[in-house]
Amino acid sequence: MHRILSLLLIAALTACAATPSRQTAAEATNAATTTPAATTPAATAPEGAAPRDSREWEPTVQAWEAEDARVRRMPGAVVFVGSSSIRYWTTLSEDFPGVISINRGYGSSRVYDSVYFADRIVNAYQPRAVVFYAGENDLNEGRSPRQVRDDFAAFVQRVQAGTPKARIGFVSIKPSPSRRAILPQVVQANALIRDYIKTVRGVDYLDVFTPMLDASGEPREELFLADRLHMSRTGYAIWIKVVGPWLAKH
Repeated sequence: MHRILSLLLIAALTACAATPSRQTAAEATNAATTTPAATTPAATAPEGAAPRDSREWEPTVQAWEAEDARVRRMPGAVVFVGSSSIRYWTTLSEDFPGVISINRGYGSSRVYDSVYFADRIVNAYQPRAVVFYAGENDLNEGRSPRQVRDDFAAFVQRVQAGTPKARIGFVSIKPSPSRRAILPQVVQANALIRDYIKTVRGVDYLDVFTPMLDASGEPREELFLADRLHMSRTGYAIWIKVVGPWLAKH
């Protein structure tokens, strides 16, 4: 009987040791919440998605360079650079008569792609002005609004280093109906870039976002093609009204 009681006592003591006390659990929670941010995995991980390899656009850029013997002899040109909204803007000469327009849009590109190629697709022409549109693909691929802002700042630095007199116009990221889910990030990225632009010389914010919304603050479907991503001629008409007066001044 004494042996049985001893075994039961040992089992009870073992169970107590294996069960954490309420105080221990609370201490663990406090330790987690008071851990310095610099040592937590979330703080050390990069914000947003990592950039893809910009060299995927090398064939496109090389094709442009094959045509450059002609366009490099056009002083006072304006380079339109960015993603598919620029690429499909095929009526630049009609929309901005008297402006020497060089279209360097490449579909699905991100802001950092234009940073990578800035010397070859912008500075090579020494333009008087640059109209820039990108950022939507970046956000859709998981880049954060801050990353998009920082990438645009890097683009500005690269262009101003190579073409100091060029004026840069940032066309705000548009509200595409097919990407309604990222509209909050679009709003935040636009706000961050607008604030950044206030701190640098020679850069302007061209707001196409606001006139592309309806009275309830939703993207206007009639401004887009059937894919609800790329713009119709009606959508480009809004861009012309915003970009045109800016070009007239610069």
